Amino acid sequence: MTPDLDALLDQMTIEEQVSLLSGASFWRTASVPRLGIPSIKVTDGPNGARGENFSGGITSAAFPVAIALAASWDVELVRQVGVALAQETKSKGAQVLLAPTVNMHRNTLNGRNFECFSEDPHLASEMAVAYIQGVQSEGVAATVKHFIGNETEVERRTISAEIDERTLREIYLPPFEAAVKRAGVWCVMTAYNYLNGTHTSQHPWLLETVLRQEWGFDGVVMSDWTATHSTTQALLAGLDLEMPGPGVHRGAKLVDAVASGEIDAATVRSAARRMLTLAMRTGSFEHPDPVAERADDRPEHRALIRRAGAQGAVLLKNDSLLPVATSKLKRVAVIGPNAMRPALFGGGSAQINAHYRISPIDGLKDALGPDVIVDYALGCPGDRYTPLIRQPISIDFFNTSNSDTAPVLSKAGESSEFRWFGPVEDGIDQLSFSAKLRTTFLAEESGIHVFGLMSAGTSRLHLNGVLLLDAWSNWTRGESYFGHGCDELLAEIYLEAGQQYDIDIDYACGDGLTTTLKAVRFGIQPPSAAGSFEDALALAAAVDVVVLMVGLNDDWETEAEDRRSIDLPGKQNNLVDAVLAANPDTVVVLQSGSPLAMPWLDEAKAVLQLWYPGQECGNALADVLTGAADPGGRLPMTFPKSLKGLEEMTKRHAKHAKVAYGEGVDMGYRHFEKDSDNILFPFGHGLSYGSFHYRDLQIGDWSQDEGLAIEFTIENRSHRLGQEIAQIYLKSRGNEGQSLVCFLKQDIGAGSSKKLEATIPSSAFERWDNEKTKFNRKADTFQLMVGRSATDIRLLDDVNLQ
Repeated sequence: MTPDLDALLDQMTIEEQVSLLSGASFWRTASVPRLGIPSIKVTDGPNGARGENFSGGITSAAFPVAIALAASWDVELVRQVGVALAQETKSKGAQVLLAPTVNMHRNTLNGRNFECFSEDPHLASEMAVAYIQGVQSEGVAATVKHFIGNETEVERRTISAEIDERTLREIYLPPFEAAVKRAGVWCVMTAYNYLNGTHTSQHPWLLETVLRQEWGFDGVVMSDWTATHSTTQALLAGLDLEMPGPGVHRGAKLVDAVASGEIDAATVRSAARRMLTLAMRTGSFEHPDPVAERADDRPEHRALIRRAGAQGAVLLKNDSLLPVATSKLKRVAVIGPNAMRPALFGGGSAQINAHYRISPIDGLKDALGPDVIVDYALGCPGDRYTPLIRQPISIDFFNTSNSDTAPVLSKAGESSEFRWFGPVEDGIDQLSFSAKLRTTFLAEESGIHVFGLMSAGTSRLHLNGVLLLDAWSNWTRGESYFGHGCDELLAEIYLEAGQQYDIDIDYACGDGLTTTLKAVRFGIQPPSAAGSFEDALALAAAVDVVVLMVGLNDDWETEAEDRRSIDLPGKQNNLVDAVLAANPDTVVVLQSGSPLAMPWLDEAKAVLQLWYPGQECGNALADVLTGAADPGGRLPMTFPKSLKGLEEMTKRHAKHAKVAYGEGVDMGYRHFEKDSDNILFPFGHGLSYGSFHYRDLQIGDWSQDEGLAIEFTIENRSHRLGQEIAQIYLKSRGNEGQSLVCFLKQDIGAGSSKKLEATIPSSAFERWDNEKTKFNRKADTFQLMVGRSATDIRLLDDVNLQ
């Protein structure tokens, strides 16, 4: 039965209405039991539904990250992923998924690029609409974020994104506008940063003028976590929900503001009504009771993740090496830091406790069968921090800084890292608690072992009762844990094989150093974890084909941090050079969520960009390498050769800096039109196992109401089925850069052809006029370009709209 929201509001006191406008806890809104108004639970994140525990906890399905989904250019596939993510959200007892992230890939080094779709507003819009439609078809609210200008993570809480209106309207706002107008998104999350000097959570033009009045948004606007900065300004500007709870700026402060006449009660009522509408849309009134979190490991989700991983994989280069001729294989080597330990996703809000992890070596062993030997060598590590040890770790909690007393709670973890975002455990004072971690480490080899320790809060590590690492008396803030933690402390010590060593760690958070995030981790790198070039090269020379797994992981690409370089970290480039020299039949597989430099590219026969494909990583990889699946991906962002010319976009800004988007609309491939010498791989690039020929471009009549209809034919001249993504660009006569306006993904059988039809909407021919403050057509003559990437144009013709 649909509740009468106005009748409920009439019965509510001002205190009860205000209670709905800030979180009751870290992941939940307030309820009003006397009126049957339920609490709403939210959960991260874009590539899975984590639930309440920031680390560990109930397992979840790990899907490909957003850039990998966008690389598929497959709208229907992304819609299906959205449906599955909604089902995962329900399994965690939540009604709101805090996704998708649709900020632009302006900054090549942005630590959160993996979590965003593209550098192009049209592609990002299409992905966002499909994702949201899938999620909300299941009665779960999607939350499009971060509104707006969050294209860098360094100092994201203090900087002001300085963006002129044309650039906003043409580049950064379109995915949000599409989410509202086309997908009918139910929630919008504001960004941490300021926009043109005003914080986004209290920006009247952004939230009221554009979002509500122009676009007609009728859902809930929530702050990012701890990103509300006022009581009356934020509410008057259009911010409905302060998160997390308990609220800092709402509650009694807002009640007093109403009583004093500082803010009208009708404004509170309107925001409260939107919160009730969200509860109604998500079915929370019908199912108000909290639901225990579950780990639903569904076979259909496994299959979808595997298919999506292959569809997003981008074959960057292939000199007749792929797909591998499996019938001729006798021995394969899988080498590199990501060979045995797959990189599933980036760090921060995107991290989840995956149901399982299929490594590249396991995926290939399964695909190639028992008749092919698959061997492994590390070569060199790719870790940013010392590796975690994955074994039971006991942890005792205390509600004081004195761990000599009896613990309040004792439990065990599965690895040597603990993170708490908000509540810790029942009965634990999350603002002032301490903990003692204990485990016994069995050394499996003799030699120098590297121990590492870092924490958000203070910590110290004892080995056999002797202090080894001290982040207690000399704690200093660094870059870890969203900027709340110290940098990793390291110590080297000789351990004897077969000996057991007692590890004890003291941790305390009640020191004023941390806010909502508390964390501690330690790691151990044994001698063998340093790898051996000699072993890797000897193996590479002895096999038929090498699969070389290099790249980044969730330590290198993570929320609240930006990368410092596009180079592969550590000695990975040296490893690639050496392996290519030892065996030219090497497939270099890259795992990252953004571009990497490839100084060895000319020597490589095949390069595959795998991204972070989720829990089916190894299986998706094997499907592409063996030809069971055509590599379906195309780049959703330009891969540059270097950062030359990108200095302003990749700059690490100081606190409270004004970040000028001085390039305007010339971002992404529009920038590289003017700097083509710095393109390593262009936007839209990607190879197939098919071979495609474009012909017969036909342009129909122009209509202001119906746009421009075109058709063309693609022929597959290969002997196998292939997937092609035809990309349609427009460029006006003049100084305007080209713009993607349409794309079509199509399976085309061996030796066959397909006629494709598309309609380019009238809006694609318009540009924002800052003086007239509206979109209009500034030109009548355009170039229409159809091709395989932004630079590989196969068909070209002029269009005169007169």
